[in-house]
Amino acid sequence: MIELKDVTKEYSKGVAALNGVSVKIEQGEFVFIVGDSGSGKSTLIKLIMKELDPTSGTIIVNGQNLNRMKHRHIPKYRRGLGVVFQDFRLLKDRNIYENIAFAQRVVETPTRVMKKKVPAALSLVGLAQKYKMFPKELSGGEQQRVAIARAIVNEPSILLADEPTGNLDPTNSWEIMQLLEEANQRGTTVLVVTHNQEIVNEMQKRVITMKKGVIVSDEKKGGYINED
Repeated sequence: MIELKDVTKEYSKGVAALNGVSVKIEQGEFVFIVGDSGSGKSTLIKLIMKELDPTSGTIIVNGQNLNRMKHRHIPKYRRGLGVVFQDFRLLKDRNIYENIAFAQRVVETPTRVMKKKVPAALSLVGLAQKYKMFPKELSGGEQQRVAIARAIVNEPSILLADEPTGNLDPTNSWEIMQLLEEANQRGTTVLVVTHNQEIVNEMQKRVITMKKGVIVSDEKKGGYINED
């Protein structure tokens, strides 16, 4: 469960990226977060990741009050999150197997377990036969599949995806969204920040629309609202 209570985040000169945002996302939900550039979407994700701290307000994730979390506990907290970025962020000098195994080593997964979980994650994203290849040898869509495999290999309760289809063509975009949908069906809470109106309208999930740091719409089964 993710809950923000009256959260404000101000950057320099008192400019508020978020202004009094309150929202609750229950375990197992699939939620799109949409809005124009500068609406506060990325700030919201960074607050949930504990990359930023709120200027005021409270953030609770899976029963943990992030405001009170000690710095030394942040790495462990983040290991419980799966994160997918627009630019993939794969380790270029390691093959696909090693990229995913790296996420397992961070949480000190035993080697015998890793040898089962990494191939299983690759199978889920349809890349079981390409485990020896390096990122540069894969297409953009395949690289994003690897990023998703890395995000789900530790079976996180929450998966955050920041513009996961931003660099992909329509066909690959739909395939990536299908993988996120499958992760959600296995019980993972999924939050997707996106500008892709077609995907949002077609999938009919909960849609939170942001504008200038506030939530202007929260529809349980909605579409993309253009707030121009």
